[in-house]
Amino acid sequence: MLKLQQKKRSARLSAAALLSMTTLGDPASASLTKDVEDALNFYHYGNNGAIKFDLNYRYENVNQDQGPLNPKTGLPVETANANTARLRLGYLTPTFHGFQGYAEYEGNLVMQDDYNSTRNFNTAYSTIADPDKSELNQFWVAYKGLADTVIKVGRQRIKLDDDRFIGNVGWRQMETTYDAVLLTHQNQTLFGLTVNAGYIGTVQTFTGTTEHIEAPLLNANYKMGDFGNVVGYGYWLDYTDINEPATMEKSNQTYGLRVACCAKPLESYKLSDNFGVVYTAEFSHQSNYGHGLTAYDADRYNLMGGVSAYNIIFSGAVEQLNGTGLNKTFDTPLGTNHAFQGWADIFLQTPANGIRDVFGTVTVPLQRGDIVLTGVYHDFSDDTGRFDYGNEWDFQAVKKFGKHYSVLAKYAFYNGGDNIDPSFKSTDTQKLWIQGNISF
Repeated sequence: MLKLQQKKRSARLSAAALLSMTTLGDPASASLTKDVEDALNFYHYGNNGAIKFDLNYRYENVNQDQGPLNPKTGLPVETANANTARLRLGYLTPTFHGFQGYAEYEGNLVMQDDYNSTRNFNTAYSTIADPDKSELNQFWVAYKGLADTVIKVGRQRIKLDDDRFIGNVGWRQMETTYDAVLLTHQNQTLFGLTVNAGYIGTVQTFTGTTEHIEAPLLNANYKMGDFGNVVGYGYWLDYTDINEPATMEKSNQTYGLRVACCAKPLESYKLSDNFGVVYTAEFSHQSNYGHGLTAYDADRYNLMGGVSAYNIIFSGAVEQLNGTGLNKTFDTPLGTNHAFQGWADIFLQTPANGIRDVFGTVTVPLQRGDIVLTGVYHDFSDDTGRFDYGNEWDFQAVKKFGKHYSVLAKYAFYNGGDNIDPSFKSTDTQKLWIQGNISF
């Protein structure tokens, strides 16, 4: 009875939060929104300094059919429910003689913890990786005194290309940030060339843990006008926590080449006023490196093609990460992996026999992009197509209210396949999210 009452209270909290967000779009609320913007006035400062504020409320439900077993009882885990509110609050200093600094607090408040956060020991429930935690999320100093160049030193957010290899895991409430040195050079002589070169020393993960790493990185991005971008990259990840063999096994070196249009969502290469195309062609090679204990070589292929018609985008794609056994798989341990291979997060780690993801996406913008509807269908197998790893349907609706407010509803349904691969076990999984965000 107590749990039922808690769930009812959580549902009321979710409804109240969503209702308060949606009223921001009413005409009667327009003046109030303007008053708030004028009072905060954060976004007018630019290089003269600013206060950054981001509040994100989320309800998440995870329901697994015959899912992982509770290690204490030996029974399947229970349905998980999480009500959380995450706050980021930061201060960007004015620029002084080319120097600028930033400090940011991040805290996640858990209002309902019927879930396994990976930190709270609630293993009776399915996993929702949003721990109750607060931390110093960013703390960096940048120097802008060199022509077309920014050098940033300290704890920082790093996002390269589509976040497949280096990202901040921005979907989770707590993000991943890096203690790093990053040099960004935008060459004005070679039109459109941006080079990111850096070194990562520590990873502060989205689950609130710290991983030690020695990781040089190089990413060169050349913009080909409206045709898209050509990117070459190399990432050398050496995990140095010698008392944690599983962490050291994530060490790898990756080289790749990517050609894509376009860099931003809802963009396409225009063939006419109402029609356009989108495409991606990418190849990457990965092998063992540094403290990695197992020698291996693995490739990744990423191909996508699509058309836009009256701003609606239809695309089909295949992404394949090869694998030849335990610890011999193509992995992306620093990537924002939730954005790939299904939102149900079944394949955050590559199966031992690799994975082939064949998927189609439809994106529909409405009200000049203030509402965006997305639907995705995935079909999964191992990298040869012999083993059926299941399929997944994903749906999302996002509504923006001006520059600072948004609401989101999102759903993922993974249907486990009839595979005979003894190294891979899956279970039917449904996930539901309701979210509201205020950001200045």
